[in-house]
Formats: sequence, structure tokens, C-alpha cells
Amino acid sequence: MQSLLPLAAEIGARLKARGETVAVSESSAGGLISAALLAAPGASAWYRGGGVIYTPQAFRGLLGLRREDLGDLRSSTEPYARLLARTIAGKLDAHWGLCETGASGPTGNGYGDAAGHTCVALAGPGRFEVSRTLETGLTDRPENMRRFAHDALALLSAALT
Repeated sequence: MQSLLPLAAEIGARLKARGETVAVSESSAGGLISAALLAAPGASAWYRGGGVIYTPQAFRGLLGLRREDLGDLRSSTEPYARLLARTIAGKLDAHWGLCETGASGPTGNGYGDAAGHTCVALAGPGRFEVSRTLETGLTDRPENMRRFAHDALALLSAALT
């Protein structure tokens, strides 16, 4: 996690300077995105909250979504990540919603994605949305989690520049 802290602190400073906020929905990063952001002093000014959406119970309980809300979307895809980014931003009244969803390993997920696969998405002001897919090719769960968190934070950082 130490390697994530400088980027997260930079994001926090940018959000604070802009008077904006962020909310996070993450799954296979396991809370590392939120932990890195919260490690920055003064995070309460710009971090609205987040959740580790790792199970159907979290999906329903924390996001208030039902299977029917997904239509033909499935987890670990860019459209799904964009939906969750929009949803978490709306639920927590944040300017930005950041989502990560994937398979950290050591094996793939039930949808056929290999370990090291994740999709990250960002939803922001003015209907701004961007997403991308990362394939690390690794089965190392902790390393994938760190890389997934870094990719999500890098996506947010790029949007704030």
C-alpha cells in the first residue's frame, strides 16, 4: 500500500483545491483504494465514503441495486464498472465516483476472466465517464490488488489534471 500513498495524497490535494469530492466502489482491490485515499491528512474534506462490493449482499445492501437493475451487464466489465461509479457517486452525493471490479487471483472469476483482470471506471461532473480494462497476467493476489488500486487512482488523477 505504501506505493499508493503519494498518488492518493496528490489526488486529495487536487480534490480539495477544486472543492470536489469522491466516492469509491471497489471489489478485488479489497479496500486498498479507499485506504490509500484515507491515509491522506484531511481526507474528510473530499472523501465521501466507499464500499467493498465483493458479494451480492454488498451489492444490494450498500449500493441498493438489484440483479434486475443490471439488465445484461455482468461484473468485471467496463459497462458494469461505469454503472457502479455512477451509483456510488449518486448514493454518497459526490462529484466523482470511482469503481474497480475484477479478479485478483490466484484463479479467475466465475465469468471466465483470468486472474489479473480488472475494469476501472470514473464518473464525474457533466456526465463525464471513462473506463478501461487492465490485464496484469499475474496470479499473485496481493500484487494484483495493489496494481488494481493504482490503476483506479491513476484514472482519477488523470481526470483531475
